[in-house]
Amino acid sequence: MSSLSSTIQDVFNEPGCGKNQGKSEKERKKGCTKQLQPGGAAGGCAFDGAKIALQPITDVAHLVHGPIACEGNSWDNRGSKSSGSNLWRTGFTTDINETDVVFGGEKRLYKSVKEIIEKYDPPAVFVYQTCVPAMIGDDIDAVCKAASKKFNKPVIPVNSPGFVGPKNLGNKLAGEAILNHVIGTEEPEYTTPYDINIIGEYNLSGELWQVKPLLDELGIRILCCISGDAKYHDVAVSHRAKVAMMVCSKSMINIARKMEERYDIPFFEGSFYGIQDTSDALREIATLLIEKGAPAELMERTEALIAREEARAWAGIAPYKERLTGKKVLLITGGVKSWSVVAALQEAGMELVGTSVKKSTKEDKERIKELMGEDAHMIDDMSPREMYKMLKDAQADIMLSGGRSQFVALKAKMPWLDINQERHHAYMGYVGMVELVKEIDKALANPVWEQVRKRAPWEEQTWEEAADAAIAAEAAALAADPALAREKRRSAPVCKCKSVARWAIEDAIVEFGLNTVEAISEKTQAGTGCGSCAGKLGKILETMDHWHPAQAEPVAVQAAA
Repeated sequence: MSSLSSTIQDVFNEPGCGKNQGKSEKERKKGCTKQLQPGGAAGGCAFDGAKIALQPITDVAHLVHGPIACEGNSWDNRGSKSSGSNLWRTGFTTDINETDVVFGGEKRLYKSVKEIIEKYDPPAVFVYQTCVPAMIGDDIDAVCKAASKKFNKPVIPVNSPGFVGPKNLGNKLAGEAILNHVIGTEEPEYTTPYDINIIGEYNLSGELWQVKPLLDELGIRILCCISGDAKYHDVAVSHRAKVAMMVCSKSMINIARKMEERYDIPFFEGSFYGIQDTSDALREIATLLIEKGAPAELMERTEALIAREEARAWAGIAPYKERLTGKKVLLITGGVKSWSVVAALQEAGMELVGTSVKKSTKEDKERIKELMGEDAHMIDDMSPREMYKMLKDAQADIMLSGGRSQFVALKAKMPWLDINQERHHAYMGYVGMVELVKEIDKALANPVWEQVRKRAPWEEQTWEEAADAAIAAEAAALAADPALAREKRRSAPVCKCKSVARWAIEDAIVEFGLNTVEAISEKTQAGTGCGSCAGKLGKILETMDHWHPAQAEPVAVQAAA
């Protein structure tokens, strides 16, 4: 088994992932998701995930070994901030061509590393493997080893070609790269009983800087943030921290777990979004530091700081809370934000009508249930049409999401706020909570919405009214013809990656007696592409417990469809 295959299998067997450990050994070997099909990397491939995870290390030269488009598509695609070097924002690529595909691109890679070191003299060069050089067999490990020896400079291979899996896998492969080649390779000038690591935080819009002053006041030193606003030396000495806080377990649980295993650094998963979560995180940091030998008076100082900052935050929110109380929010994000932002919005008096969990872990979903109740509306995969309908039917007053979803809200003429990686405002910590509430209030109160919702003087019917009329007419036709309704429902696509319609899944369930999502996938190939339709397969299976596809459909089933 190749080194990359071994690393991927190790990531798939990650003990820190409860979902993986709940699988059989056979299922774990298959991994979290299957390899991507053409077009299946719309949400980010493994290379993109690795670049996202490590690029915020600011003084490193990040060299992409592959076609120029790979670097072009991944360059500066997050709103991370740096307090020092801006070298990380310089795009480096080997820009391999057809000749390199025939004769190999290793010489070009070596020359590129040499040029970067001679011109920029960074403390290290990170080399990212992409699909094409991986398929032609370029050995970046050997090239990096030779270059490191020749130039007396760390040259780190990040083996994460896009075709091996999705963005989340790339995050973890990046973590393996720094675990194997960076962490523990240098020593800090000094250590203190108050040294911590923050893992899975990328300093988007400078958010880390809103929390750092609180820790500084308590005498707590961030030895390393992996990877927001980090320097190579910070990562190399991070093994000397006393405790760690994990911000996004979906992306970097392997780093936190292995650093605990190798260096005895206990960690917890927490959030700095929202007043209560920020306070809880500060308390947990203080608790773990005291357990590791810090003076007990640290907790007293922590509680005093929390009391002061909470009072300031609530005072800052007060002018907006009356207007925001009861406002309904549709949250389309993922991972840790699927629950951490929920808590923050609830503190401002807003109601969550739904939160996406497509990228969330089992633990994330449990936290959502704790916050929103057992009947929490958790959305595995909401289509743009479903988002539009929810907004248009006034089930939500505002949508919070990433930039990819903004046009759905704008088309529905509803307020929208960016809370994802491209945002320009920092929402972390006590100060960030006040800023989040302020921005939501501004979006809701913007007078433009009243204007754009009015019909233009020359319009007899808006395009929305025409669309609604067409939808109503179609619904009436289907209601009048049960056979046509059944045919339309059964012909609906379920798995776009493998072009599997609902009828094929329903018939397979009946014909072969399938009773698990895994069995459906094995028999029909549905869900073996990007994996996002797994939730739909489960719902179809639940429905099939009560009726046969050849039978007339119950009213309840028609309504659900």
